[in-house]
Amino acid sequence: MNDPIKLLFDEHDIITDATNTALELRKIIDKPEVYSEQVFQLISFFREYADKYHHHKEEEVLFPEMVKANELLESGVVQEMFENHEDFRELIREIEQLTKDNSLSNAQDKLEFYVNALIDHIAVENEEVFEIARTQFSEDELEKIYFRFLDIDLELGEKNKVALKERLAKIKSTLTA
Repeated sequence: MNDPIKLLFDEHDIITDATNTALELRKIIDKPEVYSEQVFQLISFFREYADKYHHHKEEEVLFPEMVKANELLESGVVQEMFENHEDFRELIREIEQLTKDNSLSNAQDKLEFYVNALIDHIAVENEEVFEIARTQFSEDELEKIYFRFLDIDLELGEKNKVALKERLAKIKSTLTA
């Protein structure tokens, strides 16, 4: 079966890899130009991969389908996930501005706050939201959701998604060099 939940779990693994990389940036904060460049690269990754590819699937497909199947979810965990996504967008804007203002220590503190919130969010989705989805949809419904997810990736560009993963690997290699 084509499993949309596995696809989301796999994307979470890549996003988690990026959060770990973000925590490593503190090591290079004493090199302002290198640090800023890496922060901007990670901001781009989080905006494009985590938000445009991953959150978009949840917000446009998974969550609405879950609410259709069970209206009680709308004012509960689904609403919380939507609110988290908005909070993440705001935090990314703040990190970007702090970095542009050369307030690198504050940018890193805010980045670490963002990362920790994102890690908590991923845990809730993995342990609660995705398990609810698995139990509430039939195999046929899950397969339809899966293909809608693939349509999103096609629409946004599969090559770009792969390039984002490669960019993350490059950032990581810069930090370990």
